[in-house]
Amino acid sequence: MSETMADFEKELEASLRPINEGDIVEGIITIVDDDAAYVDFNYHIQGVVKRSDFSDDPSFNMHNIKAGDKITGEVISTDDGKGNVALSVKNATRSLAWDACRRYLEEKTPLTVKVGGIVNKGVIAYVEGLRGFIPASHLALGYVEDTNEYLGKTVEAIIITADEAKNRLVLSVRELLKARREEERERKINSIQKGAVLEGKVEKLMPYGAFIDLGDGINGLVHISQIAQKRIESPGEVLKAGQEVKVKVLKVEDGKISLSMKALDDYVPARKVEEPQITYKDEGEATTGLAALLAGIKLD
Repeated sequence: MSETMADFEKELEASLRPINEGDIVEGIITIVDDDAAYVDFNYHIQGVVKRSDFSDDPSFNMHNIKAGDKITGEVISTDDGKGNVALSVKNATRSLAWDACRRYLEEKTPLTVKVGGIVNKGVIAYVEGLRGFIPASHLALGYVEDTNEYLGKTVEAIIITADEAKNRLVLSVRELLKARREEERERKINSIQKGAVLEGKVEKLMPYGAFIDLGDGINGLVHISQIAQKRIESPGEVLKAGQEVKVKVLKVEDGKISLSMKALDDYVPARKVEEPQITYKDEGEATTGLAALLAGIKLD
């Protein structure tokens, strides 16, 4: 008996809770007519959803809903003038959709969306029923010349702007691709072990060292002190762009790879800069005779 009384008190307390415009409530439809549906949402006043507050779809039919259906509605008025709480299903759907989009934005959730329209400088795709915009510059990593090719296609994108107040929802395929490319690059870099011997090409020479292209979009730095066994003034003394080299991994840290050439077990001394060849012309047989040494000397 005490449990029954406790349950009754709990229900009574819930039915007297304060209700405000903008609240999202759940309830069960009790009555349906041609113009509205009445809802029990565990409140001392019943809720009512007019036909126009179910959907903006002109083809929506009240016969598609029935008593016993569960709905979620937003309180649009605590008194519709007839003693009911006015609810809007479409507003609740929209509000929950924006909540979901803000969560997707915060968590950078990849979304699979279908391009449903072409507009100036971009395309349209829907998320949770909300109209979203993908700028042409965000459809791919590279330049997109014709957005019409995307119509009807499914793409993966992330939300980069979700502003309910301005009704602005913007998505990007490019940012998702960039993030995945960076993740793949980090995975490859982290798979490189200290001490590994790799082959690559000199990508760029800098005063402090040489960047080596290791392939797969990965490069590493050979500091000038790690290029040759002897001290050099400039990497250009022994290396040139495009030159194939063998390097040893000294360290992999914070996405950067430190390399060495001189640390290789089979280190080959770096090539010396070729000195210009001096050619001597033979003017005849050499002689060390005194007459020859004194020739051309005039004495006063």
